[in-house]
Amino acid sequence: MTEGFLILSIIKLFLGAIAAFFAILLWSRTHDSAWVCLVAGAIFSYVRLVFEFLMRLGIVNAFGPFFGGVQLSDLIFTVLPYLFFISAFILMLSKSRR
Repeated sequence: MTEGFLILSIIKLFLGAIAAFFAILLWSRTHDSAWVCLVAGAIFSYVRLVFEFLMRLGIVNAFGPFFGGVQLSDLIFTVLPYLFFISAFILMLSKSRR
Protein backbone atom coordinates (compact mmCIF):
# COMPACT_ATOMS: atom_id res chain seq x y z
CA MET A 1 0.00 0.00 0.00
CA THR A 2 1.49 3.33 -1.05
CA GLU A 3 1.77 6.37 1.18
CA GLY A 4 -0.48 8.40 -1.13
CA PHE A 5 -3.21 5.77 -1.00
CA LEU A 6 -3.00 5.65 2.80
CA ILE A 7 -3.28 9.43 3.14
CA LEU A 8 -6.20 9.59 0.71
CA SER A 9 -7.93 6.72 2.50
CA ILE A 10 -7.55 8.38 5.89
CA ILE A 11 -8.97 11.64 4.54
CA LYS A 12 -11.94 9.81 2.97
CA LEU A 13 -12.59 7.85 6.16
CA PHE A 14 -12.37 10.98 8.31
CA LEU A 15 -14.70 13.04 6.13
CA GLY A 16 -17.03 10.08 5.69
CA ALA A 17 -17.21 9.66 9.47
CA ILE A 18 -18.15 13.31 9.87
CA ALA A 19 -20.84 13.01 7.18
CA ALA A 20 -22.21 9.81 8.77
CA PHE A 21 -22.24 11.44 12.21
CA PHE A 22 -24.27 14.41 11.00
CA ALA A 23 -26.50 12.09 8.97
CA ILE A 24 -27.29 10.15 12.15
CA LEU A 25 -28.06 13.40 13.96
CA LEU A 26 -30.40 14.40 11.13
CA TRP A 27 -31.98 10.95 11.12
CA SER A 28 -32.98 11.34 14.78
CA ARG A 29 -34.66 14.69 14.09
CA THR A 30 -36.57 14.03 10.89
CA HIS A 31 -39.46 11.75 10.15
CA ASP A 32 -39.63 12.54 6.45
CA SER A 33 -39.13 9.39 4.41
CA ALA A 34 -37.13 11.20 1.70
CA TRP A 35 -34.62 12.51 4.23
CA VAL A 36 -34.40 9.13 5.94
CA CYS A 37 -33.50 7.53 2.59
CA LEU A 38 -30.90 10.22 1.93
CA VAL A 39 -29.38 9.69 5.38
CA ALA A 40 -29.35 5.90 4.90
CA GLY A 41 -27.55 6.39 1.59
CA ALA A 42 -24.89 8.53 3.27
CA ILE A 43 -24.40 6.00 6.06
CA PHE A 44 -24.13 3.04 3.67
CA SER A 45 -21.65 5.02 1.56
CA TYR A 46 -19.48 5.33 4.66
CA VAL A 47 -19.91 1.62 5.40
CA ARG A 48 -18.70 0.90 1.87
CA LEU A 49 -15.61 3.09 2.42
CA VAL A 50 -14.76 1.27 5.64
CA PHE A 51 -15.36 -2.15 4.06
CA GLU A 52 -13.14 -1.33 1.05
CA PHE A 53 -10.39 -0.01 3.32
CA LEU A 54 -10.50 -3.13 5.51
CA MET A 55 -10.39 -5.31 2.40
CA ARG A 56 -7.30 -3.41 1.15
CA LEU A 57 -5.61 -4.00 4.51
CA GLY A 58 -6.51 -7.70 4.33
CA ILE A 59 -8.54 -7.63 7.53
CA VAL A 60 -11.80 -8.76 5.90
CA ASN A 61 -12.60 -10.62 2.72
CA ALA A 62 -15.52 -10.21 0.36
CA PHE A 63 -18.24 -12.74 1.08
CA GLY A 64 -21.21 -14.37 -0.56
CA PRO A 65 -21.82 -16.01 -3.90
CA PHE A 66 -20.73 -14.54 -7.22
CA PHE A 67 -23.17 -12.75 -9.52
CA GLY A 68 -21.69 -12.11 -12.94
CA GLY A 69 -18.16 -12.30 -11.57
CA VAL A 70 -18.88 -9.93 -8.67
CA GLN A 71 -19.22 -11.10 -5.08
CA LEU A 72 -22.46 -10.41 -3.27
CA SER A 73 -20.82 -8.21 -0.60
CA ASP A 74 -19.20 -5.96 -3.22
CA LEU A 75 -22.47 -5.72 -5.10
CA ILE A 76 -24.49 -4.83 -2.01
CA PHE A 77 -22.05 -2.23 -0.69
CA THR A 78 -21.78 -0.60 -4.11
CA VAL A 79 -25.44 -0.61 -5.14
CA LEU A 80 -27.27 -0.03 -1.84
CA PRO A 81 -26.24 3.63 -1.26
CA TYR A 82 -27.35 4.55 -4.78
CA LEU A 83 -30.67 2.77 -4.31
CA PHE A 84 -31.29 4.85 -1.18
CA PHE A 85 -30.32 8.06 -3.02
CA ILE A 86 -32.62 7.20 -5.94
CA SER A 87 -35.47 6.47 -3.52
CA ALA A 88 -34.90 9.77 -1.72
CA PHE A 89 -34.93 11.77 -4.94
CA ILE A 90 -38.06 10.02 -6.18
CA LEU A 91 -39.81 10.71 -2.88
CA MET A 92 -38.73 14.37 -2.99
CA LEU A 93 -39.97 14.73 -6.57
CA SER A 94 -43.29 13.12 -5.75
CA LYS A 95 -43.80 15.51 -2.84
CA SER A 96 -42.93 18.58 -4.91
CA ARG A 97 -45.58 17.72 -7.53
CA ARG A 98 -48.43 17.77 -5.03
